[in-house]
Amino acid sequence: MPTASPAFVTQRNGQDASADTLAPLAFAGHAHFTAMQVRDRKIRGLDLHLDRLRSASMQMYGRALPDERIRAYLRSAIAAGPADLSLTATVYSPAGEFVVAAPGIEPEVLIRTSPAATGPTGPVSLATFDYERPLAHVKHVGEVAKTHYLRAAVAQGFDDAAFVDRHGRLSEASIWNLVFWDGEAVVWPIADMLIGTTMGIVRRQLERLGVAQRDQEIRLTDLSGLAGAAVMNSWTPGIAVSGIGPTALPQAAIFMQALHSAYKAERQHTP
Repeated sequence: MPTASPAFVTQRNGQDASADTLAPLAFAGHAHFTAMQVRDRKIRGLDLHLDRLRSASMQMYGRALPDERIRAYLRSAIAAGPADLSLTATVYSPAGEFVVAAPGIEPEVLIRTSPAATGPTGPVSLATFDYERPLAHVKHVGEVAKTHYLRAAVAQGFDDAAFVDRHGRLSEASIWNLVFWDGEAVVWPIADMLIGTTMGIVRRQLERLGVAQRDQEIRLTDLSGLAGAAVMNSWTPGIAVSGIGPTALPQAAIFMQALHSAYKAERQHTP
């Protein structure tokens, strides 16, 4: 009797990954990744995901794989599962960590697929912690602080954590970008942070739709003057935030609608 194909896969360089392949990576932490939701075997913001992997590889390894090879690996993993799924593509150097890689070593790609996700319903409350991620503009692995502060926030009665940098600016949340509403415009915080792919999608579509946007340093003392806040990541373009620290924030339906409408306006592409 033929064996049924697995619903979800883990592939290395486009081929099913073996235990021998995965064992060294289970104990490694020098890598970067991008996460996405696949719907009908298509991806929103594919160009942003490719840009992220390319720029992070250049920063961490001094070289990057061609986009077409990354796309081929994505196609292989997507074809092996259902039409709707979550996908994480991790790029690493086979040289490992704690060593200087020899010239010419090419990065490799590990892809894992899992059930499609949409994130929590919300609204969510955020505790604040003084923290700045190293290499903030890179979506890298091995970030113990994200889980540590998430759990610390829940222990304090909140849903998740938001980070405040050394200048007192709100930057991002544990696995989320932050975005705010002043009643007339979408406000993006200015700080060293990861520019999320969903954030990039929403920003360019809001511009196309003619929705006002601006960038501003947001401090805790600014929150009482704002008309709403949300978090976003690859799961969702917006979950309402009910409060940050001791400051309650209003639920702005028009703001949330703008974020979700912008995301839906983005075309999906086949890798």
